Amino acid sequence: MAALGKAAARWAPGLWRRAVRAAVWLGGRRFASGGAQSPPTFGLLLDIDGVLVRGHQVIPAAQEAFRWLLDPQGQLRVPVVFVTNAGNISQCTKAEELSAQLGFQVEPDQVILSHSPMKLFSQHHDRRMLVSGQGPLVENARALGFKHLVTVDELRAAFPVLDMVDLQRRPKTTPLPRNDFPAIEGVLLLGEPVRWETSLQLITDVLLSDGNPGTGLATAPYPHLPVLASNTDLLWMAEAKMPRFGHGTFLLCLEAIYRKLTGRELHYTGLTGKPSLLTYRFAEGLLARQAAQRGWAAPIRSLYAVGDNPMSDVYGANLFHQHLQTQQEGAARSCASILVCTGVYGPQAPGPPVPAPGSEGSPFHGHRDFGFRPELLQAAHVVSDLHEAVRLVLRKEGWAL
Repeated sequence: MAALGKAAARWAPGLWRRAVRAAVWLGGRRFASGGAQSPPTFGLLLDIDGVLVRGHQVIPAAQEAFRWLLDPQGQLRVPVVFVTNAGNISQCTKAEELSAQLGFQVEPDQVILSHSPMKLFSQHHDRRMLVSGQGPLVENARALGFKHLVTVDELRAAFPVLDMVDLQRRPKTTPLPRNDFPAIEGVLLLGEPVRWETSLQLITDVLLSDGNPGTGLATAPYPHLPVLASNTDLLWMAEAKMPRFGHGTFLLCLEAIYRKLTGRELHYTGLTGKPSLLTYRFAEGLLARQAAQRGWAAPIRSLYAVGDNPMSDVYGANLFHQHLQTQQEGAARSCASILVCTGVYGPQAPGPPVPAPGSEGSPFHGHRDFGFRPELLQAAHVVSDLHEAVRLVLRKEGWAL
Protein backbone atom coordinates (compact mmCIF):
# COMPACT_ATOMS: atom_id res chain seq x y z
CA MET A 1 0.00 0.00 0.00
CA ALA A 2 2.96 2.31 0.52
CA ALA A 3 3.42 2.40 -3.24
CA LEU A 4 0.18 4.28 -3.65
CA GLY A 5 1.83 7.43 -2.38
CA LYS A 6 0.97 9.54 0.64
CA ALA A 7 -2.19 11.06 -0.78
CA ALA A 8 -3.59 8.09 -2.70
CA ALA A 9 -3.27 5.70 0.21
CA ARG A 10 -5.84 7.60 2.26
CA TRP A 11 -8.74 7.46 -0.17
CA ALA A 12 -8.07 4.99 -2.96
CA PRO A 13 -9.20 1.58 -1.56
CA GLY A 14 -12.89 2.38 -1.16
CA LEU A 15 -13.02 4.34 -4.38
CA TRP A 16 -11.61 1.50 -6.50
CA ARG A 17 -14.74 -0.55 -5.95
CA ARG A 18 -16.88 2.49 -6.73
CA ALA A 19 -14.77 3.16 -9.82
CA VAL A 20 -15.55 -0.23 -11.31
CA ARG A 21 -19.26 0.01 -10.46
CA ALA A 22 -19.57 3.57 -11.71
CA ALA A 23 -17.71 2.90 -14.95
CA VAL A 24 -19.75 -0.20 -15.69
CA TRP A 25 -23.02 1.66 -15.24
CA LEU A 26 -22.14 5.02 -16.79
CA GLY A 27 -24.55 5.97 -19.57
CA GLY A 28 -23.64 6.02 -23.25
CA ARG A 29 -24.36 4.43 -26.59
CA ARG A 30 -24.07 0.67 -26.79
CA PHE A 31 -21.51 -1.01 -28.98
CA ALA A 32 -22.71 -3.15 -31.87
CA SER A 33 -22.11 -6.89 -31.88
CA GLY A 34 -18.85 -8.08 -33.40
CA GLY A 35 -18.04 -10.81 -35.87
CA ALA A 36 -17.10 -14.48 -35.52
CA GLN A 37 -13.81 -13.90 -33.67
CA SER A 38 -13.75 -15.61 -30.26
CA PRO A 39 -14.61 -13.19 -27.44
CA PRO A 40 -11.56 -11.24 -26.24
CA THR A 41 -10.25 -11.71 -22.73
CA PHE A 42 -7.97 -8.68 -22.96
CA GLY A 43 -8.33 -4.94 -23.40
CA LEU A 44 -6.21 -1.95 -24.40
CA LEU A 45 -5.55 1.30 -22.55
CA LEU A 46 -4.14 3.72 -25.11
CA ASP A 47 -2.54 7.04 -24.35
CA ILE A 48 -3.28 9.75 -26.93
CA ASP A 49 -0.57 12.44 -27.17
CA GLY A 50 2.65 10.82 -28.31
CA VAL A 51 0.97 7.50 -29.13
CA LEU A 52 -1.89 8.37 -31.50
CA VAL A 53 -1.08 11.98 -32.31
CA ARG A 54 1.59 14.62 -31.84
CA GLY A 55 -0.14 17.94 -31.50
CA HIS A 56 -2.69 17.96 -34.33
CA GLN A 57 -0.85 15.43 -36.49
CA VAL A 58 -1.91 11.78 -36.48
CA ILE A 59 1.01 9.37 -36.19
CA PRO A 60 0.79 7.16 -39.33
CA ALA A 61 1.65 4.00 -37.41
CA ALA A 62 -1.37 4.58 -35.16
CA GLN A 63 -3.72 4.55 -38.13
CA GLU A 64 -2.10 1.36 -39.34
CA ALA A 65 -2.56 -0.21 -35.92
CA PHE A 66 -6.34 0.12 -36.01
CA ARG A 67 -6.50 -1.97 -39.19
CA TRP A 68 -5.73 -4.90 -36.89
CA LEU A 69 -8.27 -3.81 -34.27
CA LEU A 70 -11.34 -3.13 -36.44
CA ASP A 71 -13.64 -5.73 -37.98
CA PRO A 72 -15.07 -5.36 -41.53
CA GLN A 73 -17.98 -3.34 -40.13
CA GLY A 74 -15.60 -0.81 -38.56
CA GLN A 75 -16.26 -2.03 -35.01
CA LEU A 76 -13.48 -2.69 -32.53
CA ARG A 77 -12.62 -6.35 -32.11
CA VAL A 78 -11.43 -5.80 -28.53
CA PRO A 79 -12.40 -3.33 -25.80
CA VAL A 80 -10.35 -0.13 -25.96
CA VAL A 81 -10.26 3.00 -23.81
CA PHE A 82 -8.28 6.13 -24.54
CA VAL A 83 -6.61 7.25 -21.32
CA THR A 84 -5.14 10.72 -21.52
CA ASN A 85 -3.77 13.13 -18.96
CA ALA A 86 -5.25 15.98 -20.97
CA GLY A 87 -8.08 17.79 -19.24
CA ASN A 88 -8.63 21.12 -20.98
CA ILE A 89 -11.24 19.70 -23.35
CA SER A 90 -14.63 18.05 -22.97
CA GLN A 91 -15.07 14.30 -23.18
CA CYS A 92 -17.43 14.62 -26.15
CA THR A 93 -15.12 16.94 -28.06
CA LYS A 94 -12.15 14.63 -27.51
CA ALA A 95 -14.18 11.67 -28.78
CA GLU A 96 -15.15 13.66 -31.89
CA GLU A 97 -11.51 14.59 -32.51
CA LEU A 98 -10.38 10.98 -32.21
CA SER A 99 -13.17 9.80 -34.50
CA ALA A 100 -12.07 12.23 -37.21
CA GLN A 101 -8.39 11.44 -36.77
CA LEU A 102 -8.63 7.65 -36.58
CA GLY A 103 -11.44 7.09 -39.07
CA PHE A 104 -13.95 5.21 -36.90
CA GLN A 105 -16.53 6.11 -34.28
CA VAL A 106 -15.06 6.74 -30.84
CA GLU A 107 -17.71 7.08 -28.13
CA PRO A 108 -17.36 9.67 -25.34
CA ASP A 109 -17.42 6.95 -22.70
CA GLN A 110 -14.34 5.39 -24.29
CA VAL A 111 -12.37 8.53 -23.36
CA ILE A 112 -10.89 8.97 -19.88
CA LEU A 113 -9.60 12.48 -19.27
CA SER A 114 -7.23 13.17 -16.39
CA HIS A 115 -10.07 14.39 -14.19
CA SER A 116 -12.74 11.79 -15.14
CA PRO A 117 -12.33 9.76 -11.89
CA MET A 118 -13.24 12.89 -9.89
CA LYS A 119 -16.84 11.84 -10.48
CA LEU A 120 -16.22 9.52 -7.54
CA PHE A 121 -15.39 12.31 -5.05
CA SER A 122 -19.05 13.00 -4.34
CA GLN A 123 -18.35 14.19 -0.80
CA HIS A 124 -16.91 17.38 -2.32
CA HIS A 125 -19.46 17.96 -5.07
CA ASP A 126 -21.59 20.33 -2.96
CA ARG A 127 -18.66 22.49 -1.85
CA ARG A 128 -18.02 25.94 -3.33
CA MET A 129 -14.86 25.25 -5.33
CA LEU A 130 -12.30 27.53 -6.95
CA VAL A 131 -11.63 25.87 -10.30
CA SER A 132 -8.43 26.33 -12.33
CA GLY A 133 -7.58 25.30 -15.88
CA GLN A 134 -8.70 26.34 -19.35
CA GLY A 135 -11.03 25.24 -22.13
CA PRO A 136 -14.62 24.32 -21.14
CA LEU A 137 -13.64 24.58 -17.50
CA VAL A 138 -17.03 25.05 -15.84
CA GLU A 139 -18.69 22.56 -18.19
CA ASN A 140 -16.13 19.91 -17.30
CA ALA A 141 -16.40 20.55 -13.57
CA ARG A 142 -20.19 20.32 -13.70
CA ALA A 143 -19.98 17.10 -15.70
CA LEU A 144 -17.88 15.68 -12.88
CA GLY A 145 -20.63 16.55 -10.39
CA PHE A 146 -19.37 19.83 -8.87
CA LYS A 147 -22.29 22.24 -8.44
CA HIS A 148 -20.89 25.49 -7.00
CA LEU A 149 -17.94 26.87 -8.93
CA VAL A 150 -15.84 30.04 -8.95
CA THR A 151 -13.26 30.54 -11.70
CA VAL A 152 -9.96 32.31 -11.20
CA ASP A 153 -11.20 35.11 -13.49
CA GLU A 154 -14.35 35.53 -11.39
CA LEU A 155 -12.29 35.68 -8.21
CA ARG A 156 -9.95 38.22 -9.77
CA ALA A 157 -12.91 40.37 -10.84
CA ALA A 158 -14.28 40.30 -7.30
CA PHE A 159 -10.91 41.18 -5.75
CA PRO A 160 -8.88 43.05 -8.42
CA VAL A 161 -6.15 44.12 -5.99
CA LEU A 162 -5.04 40.50 -5.62
CA ASP A 163 -3.60 40.29 -9.15
CA MET A 164 -0.61 42.66 -9.14
CA VAL A 165 2.14 41.09 -11.29
CA ASP A 166 1.08 42.49 -14.67
CA LEU A 167 1.40 46.28 -14.64
CA GLN A 168 -1.17 46.56 -17.41
CA ARG A 169 -3.81 44.78 -15.33
CA ARG A 170 -3.28 46.52 -12.01
CA PRO A 171 -6.31 48.59 -10.98
CA LYS A 172 -5.83 52.33 -11.50
CA THR A 173 -7.86 53.15 -8.42
CA THR A 174 -8.41 51.33 -5.14
CA PRO A 175 -11.78 49.56 -5.26
CA LEU A 176 -14.05 49.29 -2.24
CA PRO A 177 -13.50 46.08 -0.26
CA ARG A 178 -16.00 43.26 -0.79
CA ASN A 179 -17.72 41.64 2.19
CA ASP A 180 -20.49 39.86 0.29
CA PHE A 181 -18.41 37.23 -1.50
CA PRO A 182 -19.19 33.70 -0.21
CA ALA A 183 -16.28 31.78 1.23
CA ILE A 184 -14.53 29.26 -1.03
CA GLU A 185 -14.54 25.74 0.39
CA GLY A 186 -12.04 23.91 -1.81
CA VAL A 187 -9.75 24.06 -4.84
CA LEU A 188 -10.23 22.07 -8.04
CA LEU A 189 -7.23 21.91 -10.41
CA LEU A 190 -8.35 20.43 -13.74
CA GLY A 191 -5.40 21.34 -15.96
CA GLU A 192 -2.70 23.87 -16.73
CA PRO A 193 -4.13 27.41 -16.81
CA VAL A 194 -3.04 30.43 -18.81
CA ARG A 195 -1.40 33.36 -16.98
CA TRP A 196 0.23 31.13 -14.39
CA GLU A 197 1.22 34.04 -12.17
CA THR A 198 -2.44 34.99 -11.64
CA SER A 199 -3.58 31.44 -10.89
CA LEU A 200 -0.63 30.74 -8.57
CA GLN A 201 -1.26 33.96 -6.67
CA LEU A 202 -5.02 33.58 -6.24
CA ILE A 203 -4.96 29.86 -5.42
CA THR A 204 -2.34 30.57 -2.77
CA ASP A 205 -4.46 33.45 -1.43
CA VAL A 206 -7.44 31.13 -1.05
CA LEU A 207 -5.40 28.50 0.79
CA LEU A 208 -3.73 31.01 3.13
CA SER A 209 -7.00 32.80 3.96
CA ASP A 210 -9.16 29.70 4.50
CA GLY A 211 -11.25 30.63 1.49
CA ASN A 212 -11.66 34.34 2.25
CA PRO A 213 -9.03 36.08 0.13
CA GLY A 214 -10.59 39.51 0.62
CA THR A 215 -9.82 39.48 4.32
CA GLY A 216 -6.67 37.50 4.95
CA LEU A 217 -5.63 35.82 8.20
CA ALA A 218 -2.82 36.47 10.64
CA THR A 219 -1.86 32.79 10.59
CA ALA A 220 -2.36 30.45 7.65
CA PRO A 221 -4.71 27.58 8.57
CA TYR A 222 -3.43 24.03 8.49
CA PRO A 223 -4.75 21.63 7.41
CA HIS A 224 -5.77 23.87 4.54
CA LEU A 225 -8.89 23.61 2.38
CA PRO A 226 -9.36 20.44 0.29
CA VAL A 227 -7.39 20.41 -2.96
CA LEU A 228 -8.30 18.03 -5.79
CA ALA A 229 -5.88 17.90 -8.72
CA SER A 230 -5.64 16.00 -11.98
CA ASN A 231 -2.70 15.35 -14.31
CA THR A 232 0.70 15.36 -12.62
CA ASP A 233 2.65 15.11 -15.90
CA LEU A 234 5.73 17.31 -15.70
CA LEU A 235 6.14 17.16 -19.51
CA TRP A 236 4.19 16.24 -22.62
CA MET A 237 5.07 16.00 -26.29
CA ALA A 238 3.55 18.29 -28.95
CA GLU A 239 4.97 19.27 -32.35
CA ALA A 240 8.05 20.87 -30.77
CA LYS A 241 11.34 18.98 -30.85
CA MET A 242 11.52 19.04 -27.05
CA PRO A 243 8.82 18.17 -24.48
CA ARG A 244 6.57 20.97 -23.20
CA PHE A 245 5.59 21.84 -19.62
CA GLY A 246 2.54 19.96 -18.36
CA HIS A 247 0.15 20.51 -15.47
CA GLY A 248 2.61 18.73 -13.21
CA THR A 249 4.97 21.67 -13.68
CA PHE A 250 2.24 24.05 -12.55
CA LEU A 251 1.57 21.85 -9.49
CA LEU A 252 5.29 21.81 -8.72
CA CYS A 253 5.31 25.61 -8.70
CA LEU A 254 2.25 25.78 -6.44
CA GLU A 255 3.73 23.25 -4.01
CA ALA A 256 7.05 25.10 -3.84
CA ILE A 257 5.35 28.45 -3.23
CA TYR A 258 3.11 27.07 -0.51
CA ARG A 259 6.03 25.32 1.22
CA LYS A 260 8.20 28.45 1.00
CA LEU A 261 5.49 30.67 2.50
CA THR A 262 4.22 28.34 5.24
CA GLY A 263 7.01 25.85 5.91
CA ARG A 264 4.45 23.06 5.37
CA GLU A 265 3.64 20.69 2.52
CA LEU A 266 0.65 21.27 0.27
CA HIS A 267 -1.71 18.34 0.78
CA TYR A 268 -3.93 16.88 -1.94
CA THR A 269 -7.23 15.35 -0.96
CA GLY A 270 -7.13 13.50 -4.26
CA LEU A 271 -4.88 13.12 -7.31
CA THR A 272 -6.22 11.65 -10.55
CA GLY A 273 -4.79 10.94 -13.97
CA LYS A 274 -1.91 8.59 -14.72
CA PRO A 275 -0.10 7.14 -12.76
CA SER A 276 -2.95 7.15 -10.18
CA LEU A 277 -4.25 3.67 -9.45
CA LEU A 278 -7.75 5.07 -9.30
CA THR A 279 -7.50 6.02 -12.98
CA TYR A 280 -6.55 2.46 -13.94
CA ARG A 281 -9.39 0.98 -11.90
CA PHE A 282 -11.76 3.42 -13.60
CA ALA A 283 -10.41 2.32 -16.99
CA GLU A 284 -10.82 -1.35 -16.09
CA GLY A 285 -14.48 -0.70 -15.34
CA LEU A 286 -15.04 0.94 -18.72
CA LEU A 287 -13.40 -1.98 -20.52
CA ALA A 288 -15.67 -4.40 -18.65
CA ARG A 289 -18.73 -2.37 -19.64
CA GLN A 290 -17.70 -2.35 -23.31
CA ALA A 291 -17.31 -6.13 -23.25
CA ALA A 292 -20.73 -6.54 -21.64
CA GLN A 293 -22.38 -4.26 -24.20
CA ARG A 294 -20.88 -6.25 -27.07
CA GLY A 295 -22.09 -9.49 -25.57
CA TRP A 296 -18.59 -10.77 -24.83
CA ALA A 297 -19.19 -12.97 -21.83
CA ALA A 298 -15.56 -13.80 -21.06
CA PRO A 299 -14.06 -11.57 -18.33
CA ILE A 300 -11.30 -9.16 -19.33
CA ARG A 301 -8.32 -10.69 -17.55
CA SER A 302 -5.33 -9.06 -19.28
CA LEU A 303 -4.81 -5.34 -19.76
CA TYR A 304 -2.20 -3.73 -22.00
CA ALA A 305 -1.36 -0.08 -21.36
CA VAL A 306 0.43 1.67 -24.23
CA GLY A 307 2.08 5.04 -23.65
CA ASP A 308 5.04 7.26 -24.45
CA ASN A 309 5.83 8.68 -21.01
CA PRO A 310 7.80 6.42 -18.65
CA MET A 311 6.84 8.39 -15.56
CA SER A 312 3.08 8.43 -16.12
CA ASP A 313 2.23 5.61 -18.56
CA VAL A 314 4.82 2.99 -17.65
CA TYR A 315 5.02 3.79 -13.95
CA GLY A 316 1.23 3.76 -13.57
CA ALA A 317 0.70 0.52 -15.49
CA ASN A 318 3.44 -1.25 -13.55
CA LEU A 319 2.08 0.05 -10.25
CA PHE A 320 -1.37 -1.22 -11.18
CA HIS A 321 0.07 -4.59 -12.28
CA GLN A 322 1.76 -5.01 -8.92
CA HIS A 323 -1.46 -4.07 -7.17
CA LEU A 324 -3.37 -6.71 -9.15
CA GLN A 325 -1.00 -9.38 -7.87
CA THR A 326 -2.06 -8.75 -4.29
CA GLN A 327 -5.64 -7.44 -4.45
CA GLN A 328 -8.37 -8.61 -6.81
CA GLU A 329 -11.29 -6.16 -6.72
CA GLY A 330 -12.12 -6.65 -10.42
CA ALA A 331 -11.66 -9.29 -13.09
CA ALA A 332 -8.25 -8.12 -14.36
CA ARG A 333 -5.22 -10.18 -13.36
CA SER A 334 -2.42 -8.34 -15.16
CA CYS A 335 -1.55 -4.99 -16.72
CA ALA A 336 1.42 -5.00 -19.09
CA SER A 337 3.19 -1.71 -19.80
CA ILE A 338 4.20 -1.03 -23.41
CA LEU A 339 6.42 1.97 -24.14
CA VAL A 340 6.44 3.48 -27.65
CA CYS A 341 9.13 5.74 -29.11
CA THR A 342 6.88 8.28 -30.83
CA GLY A 343 6.47 10.82 -28.02
CA VAL A 344 8.18 11.86 -24.79
CA TYR A 345 10.39 8.79 -24.80
CA GLY A 346 12.81 8.24 -27.65
CA PRO A 347 15.99 6.18 -27.39
CA GLN A 348 18.97 8.39 -28.16
CA ALA A 349 21.78 5.91 -27.62
CA PRO A 350 22.44 2.20 -26.96
CA GLY A 351 21.68 1.03 -23.47
CA PRO A 352 18.69 0.23 -21.29
CA PRO A 353 15.31 1.57 -22.51
CA VAL A 354 15.05 3.87 -19.48
CA PRO A 355 18.23 5.26 -17.88
CA ALA A 356 19.00 3.88 -14.46
CA PRO A 357 17.38 6.29 -11.97
CA GLY A 358 19.93 8.22 -9.99
CA SER A 359 22.46 8.18 -12.79
CA GLU A 360 23.64 11.37 -14.39
CA GLY A 361 21.05 12.84 -16.74
CA SER A 362 18.09 10.90 -15.32
CA PRO A 363 16.29 13.12 -12.78
CA PHE A 364 13.01 11.96 -11.26
CA HIS A 365 10.13 13.56 -13.18
CA GLY A 366 7.27 12.02 -11.23
CA HIS A 367 5.07 13.62 -8.63
CA ARG A 368 6.22 13.45 -5.02
CA ASP A 369 2.99 11.82 -3.75
CA PHE A 370 3.38 8.73 -5.92
CA GLY A 371 6.81 8.00 -4.49
CA PHE A 372 9.75 6.73 -6.49
CA ARG A 373 10.39 3.06 -7.16
CA PRO A 374 13.02 2.78 -9.92
CA GLU A 375 11.92 -0.66 -11.07
CA LEU A 376 8.49 0.69 -12.03
CA LEU A 377 10.05 2.84 -14.76
CA GLN A 378 11.06 -0.25 -16.72
CA ALA A 379 8.45 -1.09 -19.36
CA ALA A 380 7.49 -4.71 -19.91
CA HIS A 381 7.92 -4.06 -23.64
CA VAL A 382 9.57 -1.27 -25.63
CA VAL A 383 8.43 -0.96 -29.25
CA SER A 384 8.78 1.61 -31.99
CA ASP A 385 5.13 2.65 -32.29
CA LEU A 386 1.50 1.66 -31.73
CA HIS A 387 1.42 -0.56 -34.82
CA GLU A 388 4.19 -2.70 -33.39
CA ALA A 389 2.53 -2.62 -29.96
CA VAL A 390 -0.78 -3.97 -31.32
CA ARG A 391 0.97 -6.72 -33.28
CA LEU A 392 2.79 -7.70 -30.08
CA VAL A 393 -0.45 -7.87 -28.08
CA LEU A 394 -2.32 -9.88 -30.69
CA ARG A 395 0.55 -12.38 -30.95
CA LYS A 396 0.71 -12.76 -27.16
CA GLU A 397 -3.04 -13.37 -27.04
CA GLY A 398 -2.92 -15.90 -29.88
CA TRP A 399 -5.01 -13.84 -32.29
CA ALA A 400 -4.45 -14.14 -36.01
CA LEU A 401 -2.78 -11.17 -37.70
